[in-house]
Amino acid sequence: APVVYYVKHFNSLPAVVFTAVLANIMDRTYDRNLPVSSLTVSRFVDNISSREEIDQAEYYLYKFRHSPNCWYLRDWTVHSWIRQCLKYDGREKALHTVKNKVQYGIFPDDFTFNLLIDSYIKDGDFKSACSVVEEVMLQEAFDLPSTQILSLYALGSYLATRPQLTVSEERALGASLLICGLMKDDTVGLNAQLLGNALLGKVEMLNGIHAVFKGMPLLWTHGYLGRALAVMEQVAAEPGDVKLSKDILDYVSNILQELSSTADTDSSGDESGGEEEADKKQETVDEEDEAERAKLPQYVSRFKELSSQLESLGKVDTASFQTLVTSLAQQNLEASEKLDIEQYESRVQAWESEKRQLILREKEMKEKAEEEKRERLAAKAAAKR
Repeated sequence: APVVYYVKHFNSLPAVVFTAVLANIMDRTYDRNLPVSSLTVSRFVDNISSREEIDQAEYYLYKFRHSPNCWYLRDWTVHSWIRQCLKYDGREKALHTVKNKVQYGIFPDDFTFNLLIDSYIKDGDFKSACSVVEEVMLQEAFDLPSTQILSLYALGSYLATRPQLTVSEERALGASLLICGLMKDDTVGLNAQLLGNALLGKVEMLNGIHAVFKGMPLLWTHGYLGRALAVMEQVAAEPGDVKLSKDILDYVSNILQELSSTADTDSSGDESGGEEEADKKQETVDEEDEAERAKLPQYVSRFKELSSQLESLGKVDTASFQTLVTSLAQQNLEASEKLDIEQYESRVQAWESEKRQLILREKEMKEKAEEEKRERLAAKAAAKR
């Protein structure tokens, strides 16, 4: 009875009391193997008022995701969850649930992604910002210009720190640069495409094409280094003022040198009897991968030719990639965000309308359930007479 009373009069309850009541309701509902409604989860998330409740909400999001109602987690709940995490010092929880989206059902929209990326950028944590950008890439959610700008700024700023990257990190960064870069056909976009293709080409050369596209929204055809060179050819052929950054060209040059050194080392290793290691590598590559590897000398030679051609045409920009993305953000981000806010306000109105409909439906279902209960009790009482 007290629980029913509190639910009926939740507007008059302090948030901390209300969340405790909701937690009690959800626990009892799950104990009875019954589904919790999306509205109940939404109310809990909306009324978070402390860091401790962030941890509780994470648990209930996980439980909801693994319940029969898992498909009905509302977009506004995902948005509210990220906002509450940022508000109550639980940003690492937000990132954890986004990276483990299948387990928690947290698939943010582009505006919500922007909030999380921007939060990390403001703190200078570009590595974590890039982790969020990776999730944007996996969801292919680069539709908003503001998301493209923030993502490229995060990627450029992180690369400027010259991090020591693992092959899996190079793959994630390469895919993020490529897919985001494809949304733009200007200097920044083409530089991102060039480096993205080159990083993915490195992974392809080392581990085979399957290591590139598995679990990624990428082409499964060979030749990522060839596509990188095609970007250089495109820039050389364009009559406009599009240029490639010298530090991006240097980055690609270093990738090719590293791959050439690795190929030489592998050859000498095979000759000196490293058969076991060669067999292990062979398991991950096929004949087409080997054919692609054989093109490396051609790629290196063509890269040098195109670099000289771009230099002679005045198509090499001395500004770093970080400088380019910083300039892009300074010039275009504010205008893009104004449009985002207008769209967001419209989206909130749609959410509120949908929420009112759900609350009305919930009320009708409760009234119907109470009416059926009264009828059953009346029928039992009549049967006893």
